[in-house]
Amino acid sequence: MLIDFIAIIAVGFAAAGLILVANHLAGRRLARWVLPAGVGLAMIVFSIWREYSWFPTVTAQLPDSIVVASAPADRVFWRPWTYVVPLVTRFVAIDRGAARQSTSTPGLFVASAVVIQRWTPTQRVPMAFDCAAQRRADLFEGAELGPDGTLTGAEWREVAADDPLIVAACNGG
Repeated sequence: MLIDFIAIIAVGFAAAGLILVANHLAGRRLARWVLPAGVGLAMIVFSIWREYSWFPTVTAQLPDSIVVASAPADRVFWRPWTYVVPLVTRFVAIDRGAARQSTSTPGLFVASAVVIQRWTPTQRVPMAFDCAAQRRADLFEGAELGPDGTLTGAEWREVAADDPLIVAACNGG
């Protein structure tokens, strides 16, 4: 967040410099309001661009083993432009690279759901997936999936075949 703030300030100074050069080249005929309006507009446009480029930038940096499961786009009143183009500020991905397969039951494994949000620390939620039965379980507070495929400390939750977490975990997205 601090880097974004510094970048926005730098864009403001750059815009001010360009406007001052344009004013000099125009023989100092630009209206006095052009400088603050131009600087403010440049800072707002840069801020909006940073918000919209966050999701593609972050997902491009993820390793191939992490598959995005869900990326809801939000519309919020304090960002009126999001009613035209919704904004993604959070997403959930499955880390298939660190998945631990059951030795006795194919299609049964433990993987982490990675919850990534702008401005907040990344969270990992361990989950068990049963691809054959279309179900999953959150592995909190000591819950685990044994090597033989038995689930202890949690309960399986039946989900639809098009559940984004099941699709990402079992089919790779």
